[in-house]
Amino acid sequence: MILLLYGSLDFAVNNVAAGADRAPVTDISEKDWDRVTSISQKGVWLGLKHEIPALLDSGGGAIVNTASHAGIRGSPGRTPYSASKHGVVGLTRSVALEFATDGIRVNAVCPTIVNTPALRSMSPEEQDEVTAGVPMGRPADPAEVASVIMWLCSDDASFVTGHALPVDGGQTQR
Repeated sequence: MILLLYGSLDFAVNNVAAGADRAPVTDISEKDWDRVTSISQKGVWLGLKHEIPALLDSGGGAIVNTASHAGIRGSPGRTPYSASKHGVVGLTRSVALEFATDGIRVNAVCPTIVNTPALRSMSPEEQDEVTAGVPMGRPADPAEVASVIMWLCSDDASFVTGHALPVDGGQTQR
């Protein structure tokens, strides 16, 4: 559809995620595991699979995949989510190497909790709990994550590929 409307693809962003109830790995059902990894990891792979040919036809470009701080450090009780986001980081790094000589840059952003309607629907106590691990003491603003994505898609990041960039208020440094 993009190619029909605009004639080329310059950049793409794969922003998919699915979660499951917090549980020890021994209590996670195969159904929950498959659902989370199918959406969060396979969804990014499918995006890459279809975006890359269009970017090749356009002479190159950039792709940004949304992973998570949990895809860098892990997240107890959230094994399917964390594993799927680790998979997104692995996809990002592998595909970046595969297509670097073709002028396609592939990176990932790894945000912490973001100030979304889902976060705002939580009680103040729940909000405090989920942001407690963020050294800057607050969730990310969506615009803060978006500005990093736009930088990675821009010519200012023309020599940046294969990175998983935390946008997490220092959370992965703990």
